[in-house]
Formats: sequence, C-alpha cells, structure tokens
Amino acid sequence: MHIIWVLIVGAIIGAIAGAITKTSLGWILNILAGLVGSYLGEMVLGSWGPHLAGMAIFPSIIGAVILVIVASLIVGAMRKK
Repeated sequence: MHIIWVLIVGAIIGAIAGAITKTSLGWILNILAGLVGSYLGEMVLGSWGPHLAGMAIFPSIIGAVILVIVASLIVGAMRKK
C-alpha cells in the first residue's frame, strides 16, 4: 500500500512541477519527474518541511521543477537536430 502512496505523491509533485514550468510531459514522465526530483531535491536541499509518503514536499517540488526544466531543454535540443 505504501508504494501506491509514493506513486500518487510522485505524480502530484511531477504535475505541480509541470504546472510551474508550463511543461506537459505526460502522466508517466510526471510520476518519474516527481520521484526522481524528490530524491534529488532531498539530497541537495535536505529533508525539511512537511512530509507526505516519506517525501519532503518543498525540496521535492524544487528538485522536480529543476529536473523538468533540464529534461525539457534536452528534449528541445534533440528536436532541433
């Protein structure tokens, strides 16, 4: 049951990051951006603020936003070739 909550929270974090950056990656990539961004955000910024499903919300969102920006820059560069 815990994994379901992690996926749901990861999807929400990824969707928030997509909304902040005005980037649509699709729901699977939103989940991945939320999960990976959460991991990276907590590694760099620490685990502060409110937690949900074992993820610190604010560092997770910041990490996911950065990840979405980097991913969209890479995809944009690949499309130009």
